[in-house]
Amino acid sequence: MEINILGIESSCDDTSIAITQNRKILANVTANQEIHAEYGGVVPELASRAHQQNIIPSLDKALKEAQLELEDLDAIAFTSGPGLLGSLLVGTSFAKSLSLALDIPLIEVNHMRAHILAHMIETEDQINPEFPFLCLTVSGGHTQIIVVKSPYEMELLGETIDDAAGEAFDKAGKIMGLPYPAGPIIDQKAKLGNPQAFNFAKPRMKDYEFSFSGLKTSILYFLQKAVKENPEFIAENLNDLCASIQRTIIDILMDKLEKAAKDTGISRIAIAGGVSANSGLRQALKEREQNLAWQCYIPKFEFTTDNGAMIAINAYYKFLEKDFCDLSVVAKARKALSL
Repeated sequence: MEINILGIESSCDDTSIAITQNRKILANVTANQEIHAEYGGVVPELASRAHQQNIIPSLDKALKEAQLELEDLDAIAFTSGPGLLGSLLVGTSFAKSLSLALDIPLIEVNHMRAHILAHMIETEDQINPEFPFLCLTVSGGHTQIIVVKSPYEMELLGETIDDAAGEAFDKAGKIMGLPYPAGPIIDQKAKLGNPQAFNFAKPRMKDYEFSFSGLKTSILYFLQKAVKENPEFIAENLNDLCASIQRTIIDILMDKLEKAAKDTGISRIAIAGGVSANSGLRQALKEREQNLAWQCYIPKFEFTTDNGAMIAINAYYKFLEKDFCDLSVVAKARKALSL
């Protein structure tokens, strides 16, 4: 049975629409929003307006790439949260309208669960993990360790109590005068620097919890003192600073992930979310695959950022269970992993 699902992702600043047939992608179209760079971060009102402008052209392009008509769709899926409420409302309202007009099922998808199950998309060069597996989900807004028992059952072991890992990268970059988003820039410059050049504070958190606000403060105070002594300190040491900051963030992530793997006895380890594109994090995972006998699953780059395909693949599993919603469904900026 071929199930064609339209997936709509609009949780932040990317408008993405995908069409999947069972677990295969027919189209995955994403419209990025460049306007936020000049403000040093995503401006919610501008993001929601841009979604309104991008969503119909993205749908048209996706249908053409998939070589399908609206009447060929079996369900409409959308991100209902977590995310920016204004952005979510655009995708939610559009999905409801399509579902009503086409008289086909409506499926709500949790954004964080979507990142995880992006690993189940069927492509020629992506290996799908067997259940159960551990997933470290790292992005600009979230940092979580999750036991993935099945497409329907996930257990949150721990998450950040303040800043997310991606947020730590961007805030550190802002302190150093780098443009937004700073994460990819830090990653590139880190390749040219010495990761042991500088040491920054690592928080001591219980169990599987994360905290990155102390690291941000440690970087800020260190640089304030260094720049006071030498105004050119950042420019002269930028590569080493980026390498040291990246190494510290990755060490924090890996320490908790190693603990989770040891405590649960699960050796199938995956990463997901925007920060999973970071080359240092990917290398750290590969090293542990060799040293700790892990089976590691690293997503394709196109599935690390927010994308409609991850919404559609989640909806596919929900479709099989007839887990549909009605038009009373609402978007929620905060949403638990279980929902």
